[in-house]
Amino acid sequence: MAVEPGVAPIDSQSPGATPGAPARGAQTRAILTSPSLRLLGRRLLAAIPVLWGVTFLTFVIMNLLPGDAASQILGATATPADIRALDIKLHLNEPFWVRYGHWLGGVAHGDLGTSLRSGQSVASTLGQRLPVTFELLLYTFVVSAALAVIVAVLAARKPNGIFDRLSMTVSMIGLSTAPYVLALVLVYIFAVRLKVFPAIGFVPLTQSVVGNIKSLTLPAISIGLALFSVYTRLLRADIIDQMQSEDYVVTAKAKGVPPRQVLLRHALRNSMFGFVTIVGLNLGALVGAVVVIEPIFSLPGIGQALLQAISDRDLPVVEGIVLVFAVVVVLGNLLTDVMYAVLDPRIKYGRASS
Repeated sequence: MAVEPGVAPIDSQSPGATPGAPARGAQTRAILTSPSLRLLGRRLLAAIPVLWGVTFLTFVIMNLLPGDAASQILGATATPADIRALDIKLHLNEPFWVRYGHWLGGVAHGDLGTSLRSGQSVASTLGQRLPVTFELLLYTFVVSAALAVIVAVLAARKPNGIFDRLSMTVSMIGLSTAPYVLALVLVYIFAVRLKVFPAIGFVPLTQSVVGNIKSLTLPAISIGLALFSVYTRLLRADIIDQMQSEDYVVTAKAKGVPPRQVLLRHALRNSMFGFVTIVGLNLGALVGAVVVIEPIFSLPGIGQALLQAISDRDLPVVEGIVLVFAVVVVLGNLLTDVMYAVLDPRIKYGRASS
């Protein structure tokens, strides 16, 4: 075997050689330096100050509210000495920065604290109630988004047609009605008069699938109608604009592509960018509506626990719930960014190479 001067021969069969190791190393480096992974890392780093700011503002606002936890726990008959003794026991007499520092340090170690009223850990409270809230959120989101896409596509096929006008009327009603007012109307019609759905209560999924769906349907409609209305109006307008003014639609029609295929494969896909954006921006509204709707239907979820904790001035529970809601919104917006790349692989989040 000829060897170039100054170059040592390589024995591919030597004991230390690992076949395929360079290829695996290059593949690992490619994954670690991929634009998507860098995007994920930047978003997660940016979420840290956001979550800290949310918890800090919540701590400040709760401390500015009149009343205190000790008075709420002991009741109106408590003496000042009893209240002071409970304040010392619960460390409520300590300065603001000390109490917030203790809570923040616990969160950094995975401890969300303990409820001032019940003495139960906040993590266990969340574990009991989060599944109910997540079921309601998932049910509301999936149904409202799916129906919005279907209705928007059907309405955009014939602008100003009967179905289009009907969908716009329903959307206007949904945007004009407050969720809690709609909830009361739905209870009166479908629970009191027609007796189709239960007015209050929750049936776990493990007990009955049908009962679970029935117990969540009216709350989901109360929350989801406004979202459905926003999604439908936005997507319909965007699809109509795509069908009437975009060059690629004109080209597809000129090539003889059927109108239905142009609508579904071209216009709808491009309109999904705006749809995904508005869905990500409305996650906060979706989470906020849960807090109002859950107590109306007596659902044992996070929303009902939050209102009770605010009434009791139970700061650890309030902070834990707010932190969970903030994480949900942050992750939802991160998923929105990922969906952009899924809808259009040409989108790159990495910096342009020089």
